[in-house]
Amino acid sequence: MSGTLEQTIFVVDDDAAVCDSIKELVDTVGLRAECYSSARAFLDAFQPQRPGCLVLDVRMAQMSGLLLQERLVQSGASIPIIVLSGHGDVPMAVQAMRRGAVDFIQKPYQEQVLLDSINTALAMDAAARRAASATDDLEQLLAALTEREREVLERILSGSTSKETARELGVSPRTVEAHRQNLLHKLGISNTKELMLRLAPRARGT
Repeated sequence: MSGTLEQTIFVVDDDAAVCDSIKELVDTVGLRAECYSSARAFLDAFQPQRPGCLVLDVRMAQMSGLLLQERLVQSGASIPIIVLSGHGDVPMAVQAMRRGAVDFIQKPYQEQVLLDSINTALAMDAAARRAASATDDLEQLLAALTEREREVLERILSGSTSKETARELGVSPRTVEAHRQNLLHKLGISNTKELMLRLAPRARGT
């Protein structure tokens, strides 16, 4: 979940009966759903900051579920998608899975199967938002480091010892240690091992 925003299941299906049945289903387990009768209506209302998942019918008039998925991917949206498909739509649903959909479920759906898939998608969205928030917080902390602390940090991440760093920067090892302690404190990290675990992937650009 993101901040105080409630997770929402966004249902996009041009069959009103399907929308209503899914909304009633998720209501029974305390979840919130919003229904849209077309892909365009959903796109017009979509706000990426709202946490949740998308339950999407593959075959719709005007804009198909696959095209909606493509538009969301192009915009950088990462909302987890569950695809609903009729028997003849399975190849389209498989294509949606290849583009990153979480699951595809054939109509008529089994209620518990759909609920399980929704819960998985919501957990994925929550985890992704927590990771993004942690990354944003870390970037703010890194921005608060002094230039010298950033230089020391770069050398720690590259595996340099305090003595090697001191030689490269033209300062004493004791000064390097002082900068190391300061930057660890500013980042809220207790030791160099934890620092490496959190920042080594970032240093590699992954």
